[in-house]
Amino acid sequence: MPSKTEPLSHQALAQYEANRDLGAELLQSIREMKAGKVAVVHSPAVEAREKTGLSQSQFAALLGVSVRTLQGWEQGRKQPSGAARTLLTIARTNPAALLAVAGKI
Repeated sequence: MPSKTEPLSHQALAQYEANRDLGAELLQSIREMKAGKVAVVHSPAVEAREKTGLSQSQFAALLGVSVRTLQGWEQGRKQPSGAARTLLTIARTNPAALLAVAGKI
């Protein structure tokens, strides 16, 4: 099987899927969660938004980005630019300052 960074061919993917036992995988995942072996990782964007107490649409508007862009950051599919990273850092460390500048408090 190819390394984890190489995409599978259609044939290899079909073979992999045909041999999977989804029920067993789900049960194993539940066992790991119950045993505390799995941790939820929050992205800096999620942490920043939660500290401001704003919804995704409100926070995206505050930052001047689309909700889709914010969701990409929160899900780790995209990385914010330098300026956006700075705003997210301010929101995480001093949410009141960001809200005050935006006139929200």
